[in-house]
Amino acid sequence: MIRTLRCNKSSFRTVTFDRGLNVILANRTKEETKKQSRNGLGKSTLLELIHFCLGGDFKGPVVAPALNGWLFTLDLELQGKLVSVSRDTAAPARVMIAGETTDWPIQPKENRETGTLELTCKDWSIVLGALMFGLPTKETTKYRPSFRALVSYFARRGKDAYSKPFEYRKQSAWSVQVLNTFLLGLEAQDAIDFQKLKDRKETSRQLKKLMTGTGTAKEFLGTLGEYEAQKVRLEGQVRREAQELLDFRVHPQYEGISLQANALTETIHKLTNENVTDKRLVELYHQTSIEERPPESEDVALIYEKAGVELPGLVKKRLEDVLHFHTTLVGNRKSFLTSEIQHLNRVILEREGRIEQATSQRAEVMQILRTHGALEEHNKLQQRHLKGQGELENLIARIKTIRDIQEGESALKIDREILVQRARRDLDERAAVRDSAIELFNSNSQALYEAPGNLVVDVDDNGFRFNVEIKRSSSGGVGNMKVFCYDLMLTQLWTRKPTDPGFLIHDSIIFDGVDERQRALALELAAREADRLGFQYICTINSDAVPTGEFSVGFDFTSYVRLVLSDKDEESRLMGLRFEIDEKLPDPENGEIEDLTDEG
Repeated sequence: MIRTLRCNKSSFRTVTFDRGLNVILANRTKEETKKQSRNGLGKSTLLELIHFCLGGDFKGPVVAPALNGWLFTLDLELQGKLVSVSRDTAAPARVMIAGETTDWPIQPKENRETGTLELTCKDWSIVLGALMFGLPTKETTKYRPSFRALVSYFARRGKDAYSKPFEYRKQSAWSVQVLNTFLLGLEAQDAIDFQKLKDRKETSRQLKKLMTGTGTAKEFLGTLGEYEAQKVRLEGQVRREAQELLDFRVHPQYEGISLQANALTETIHKLTNENVTDKRLVELYHQTSIEERPPESEDVALIYEKAGVELPGLVKKRLEDVLHFHTTLVGNRKSFLTSEIQHLNRVILEREGRIEQATSQRAEVMQILRTHGALEEHNKLQQRHLKGQGELENLIARIKTIRDIQEGESALKIDREILVQRARRDLDERAAVRDSAIELFNSNSQALYEAPGNLVVDVDDNGFRFNVEIKRSSSGGVGNMKVFCYDLMLTQLWTRKPTDPGFLIHDSIIFDGVDERQRALALELAAREADRLGFQYICTINSDAVPTGEFSVGFDFTSYVRLVLSDKDEESRLMGLRFEIDEKLPDPENGEIEDLTDEG
């Protein structure tokens, strides 16, 4: 329960609360201020300051430069013991604690400079979670309820907080399920497990999308068949490459031997070409030698005789000398040709020996090259083999992933069905708790509207499903009254527990658009239930929204007013002054405050 909200600045108007109904009344008298939302009178700022002292984010009006160094203090009654918590806007990371803390799960530590006892905001939230909601002090599971999330149902802030009973802002589906099952006294672990199943399903979907590009089952199965075919092909390729590496022998002088083989080939070609040339020359010489012969003298004399010419003896003598010369010349030429032919044959024979030797050497070298390889070739072969092995391993991993996903999808369907059955069984086992919540909500709604409302709590394949219905839903502001009835029901439930917040706080937004009759009935119902169960209901309301003419006889609304805020002067506002809030910051008076509470 909240006792007092105060500040170290004298201009701040201290607010004292009591059990039962506590009203903060905003009285706008000046016409120009009725449409103003910036800073306003401070009724929504009051709610923000309470959250600030309860470990809320350092956002909203408290970050305004004009409030730097303001120390706000909230006096609380926690489990029957009075404590005070103070938080400085100049040092918002820690809170100062005063009072009895012996039973706290986390003990404040003394600040050596100031002598005050302090906690970090995180530890302060853990302490409040344990004392107000019985939360464990250590993280036990993902998607666990946290104090900052739970308390937002008991102190809603911002316009969005009043749009749906089961949400205090636009939240994720898991947050709505987990927080409401916990607050209603149902099995929150079932809601947590539903979200974990959704995580598994989303992981499977993302993996399938990465594998196929779309994630459709038909393409996924088709891809698996293609991967299996690729696997067979790659396995054969890897085996062949492995055998090639096994048979591969590296010669350290492979490059030199390869050059030697090339040189021998060139030598053989050169010698062969030279032999071909010389053999053709031998044939020419041989043919010339055959055709060379000296002329016969008788043939010359016969020619002259047939011509009728008688040669003198001197001429005949000279012809014989010429013939002898030619005979000698031809003989010498034949002797030369024979000598050249013999020489060329010897050269050809010597070359053939060199060719035979070079051919033998080249055969030996080529045998080495055939049975050995270069280190560079071995490295290339090894790299290709390693690349193939890597592709095969990746493919095997993909196939395993696909199979795991398929098995996981099957297991997911089984686990989901088991969880649905378990959640329904748990809901049946807690039927008394659920029915109590339904009865309270129905009773609250019937107090405002003649026909009772209906709170629906059910389980389907997606987890817990919540809904509220109130007849005459066409009536103005009935949506806000659904929130009112639901929040009041939660407070009624928690007053029965060993730990409970002890308060319910609503901003004036809760009454927007609500008929005067329902406004009056809601205020009377909250006052009556708060007195009966011992909690406090704190609400802010504009003076022109007070349904004075609709209250029951004997209901003294003014007796519940704890503070009147007015626009007649600066001192009548909550802070005692007007200050500007950074335009980039949300406006709490206009329902724009961003609630970034920790959901764990």
